[in-house]
This record gives sequence, C-alpha cells and structure tokens, in this order.
Amino acid sequence: MTGPSRGVRLGVDVGQVRVGVARSDPHGVLATPLVTLARDRTAAPDAVPSDLAELAALVAEHEAVEVVVGLPVDLAGRHGPAAVQVKAYAERLADVIAPVPVTLTDERMSTVVASRRLAERGVRGKRQRAVVDQAAAVEILQSWLDAQRRRT
Repeated sequence: MTGPSRGVRLGVDVGQVRVGVARSDPHGVLATPLVTLARDRTAAPDAVPSDLAELAALVAEHEAVEVVVGLPVDLAGRHGPAAVQVKAYAERLADVIAPVPVTLTDERMSTVVASRRLAERGVRGKRQRAVVDQAAAVEILQSWLDAQRRRT
C-alpha cells in the first residue's frame, strides 16, 4: 500500500486567535507538531498578514508540496460562518504560496480529539492551550494522510 505522492505536507488548523501547524514526513505516513502562529488581524487589507507570511516561510523551509487546511464543518456536515472564514483564509494562503496547492479537508472534532488526547497525557490548562492548535493540526493532517493511503 502506498501513500500520497512523496513530499512534505503541512497541516493547518486555523483558529480565531492562533494557527496550529503540523508537518508530515516525506513519505506521507506520520504527522508531527511544528509550531503555533499568532493570527494577524491588524494587517492592512492589501498587505499579507504576518501569519500568512510565516506559513509561506514554513512552506519554503520544509519544501512542502501541499498544504492541508482543516475546514470546520458542523456535525451535520454543513458549512457555517467558521467554514466561510477558513475558506477565505485558505484562498489568501493559496495566493501567497502559489504554485503550492492548498487543500481543504473536513476537520470535524479535531480540536476536541486533540484536547482529549493531551488531557490523557496529563497536559492541561495553560500548557494545553499552548499546544492544542498544533495537536489539532496533527489530527487534521494525520486524518488526511490516512485517507489518502486508504484511497490507493
């Protein structure tokens, strides 16, 4: 069984305050936490927000072949206001990192699962808030990688 085509992918969990980032190994098997970025809500409309610029730098640094962004859908599979905001974020990211593709994937419950797994490991409170976005990005990317492997 083979996975997605070779190359590092970045997984992104877009929140209102922070952006969690994870990366895959070049073989597309395992996602690991990378960094948490602060959302830049102060950039001028025609300027690239600092979080998007930092993501672009990570894409270049890790020679990522694709960025997988979690799309928050509700439990019924509908796209609410959060999904609309994430789609807009992903479109801006795609413009900044072109020609590297940006893929949206269902991230239903990723933060809940990440929080639960961290709590099971004894990571709670402020320590959990500091890494939950990265852990959610890992959940998003790992689910996507696993789905790609199942397809082939």
